[in-house]
Amino acid sequence: MLSRIAESLFWIGRYIERSDGTARILDVHLQLLLEDPWIEEDLACRSLLSVMGSEVPEDRQLNRQSVLEILAVDRSEPASIAYSLGAARENARRAREIVSTELWECLNTTRARMPRKVSADKVHEFFGWVRERCALAVGIIESATSRDEAWQFFTLGRSLERADMTARLLATRSLTEASGPSWTTILRSCGAYEAYLRTYRGVPSARNAAEFLLLDRLFPRSIIFSVSRAEQCMRDIEPRADRVGVSDQAQRLLGKFSGDTGRSLVGTVAAAPAGFQAYAATQLTGLAGIQANGKIR
Repeated sequence: MLSRIAESLFWIGRYIERSDGTARILDVHLQLLLEDPWIEEDLACRSLLSVMGSEVPEDRQLNRQSVLEILAVDRSEPASIAYSLGAARENARRAREIVSTELWECLNTTRARMPRKVSADKVHEFFGWVRERCALAVGIIESATSRDEAWQFFTLGRSLERADMTARLLATRSLTEASGPSWTTILRSCGAYEAYLRTYRGVPSARNAAEFLLLDRLFPRSIIFSVSRAEQCMRDIEPRADRVGVSDQAQRLLGKFSGDTGRSLVGTVAAAPAGFQAYAATQLTGLAGIQANGKIR
């Protein structure tokens, strides 16, 4: 497969997952800002923007609406939903000979219908629409794509981005205790609340919730599940990497990251909540290193 095609497929997967993850995080956090009168709005908004990788001037006053504009509908902001959906469509255009007509029409329609402004009373509805469109795109990929290199690059991109978004979600818990969401909110934001209750059968605690999102090998949004899936994709893309004398830097980084996740859990959880911020930062740094590796990107 041509490297430009592989790169486009990889980033289609990433941008679709990024749009979905950003919509989930914003949905619960903006609702929290609306419902809790004791939250310091500017600090909470600035912290959320920082976690999502967006920087704003210190002298700018932030509120719920400004966060919505920056992270949802600003087409020039790389961390926004609008930018991600547009980038997914652009990468699909570049790989048009590989991308199915159904997926192309889905991404093209989603990009065309992306609003430039969202009213306050339509916020939850908008995020639901984003999640539905992303789910539709993923469903098309899963149901109509041969399990060849094209599917492997799609899945590799989605898996890395999903691990990244879960790490960012964990980071929002520890930015500030005054404005951070509860563990129940965090679990709900990634669709993990019911799965957590089936596993632990109790009110979410810091240790159990973090352990579930980090190390549960059956839940598809946990960090260890996502990284393991990415590792498998790398092995399928380049099976020679398992042979003696073959060195694969990208796969080595993924393996090290997966191992560090398991070994770091106990000490990180014991230092809750401040330790979670350091832990999440470590995960993001590790993922950034994987992304920067030449073979993947």
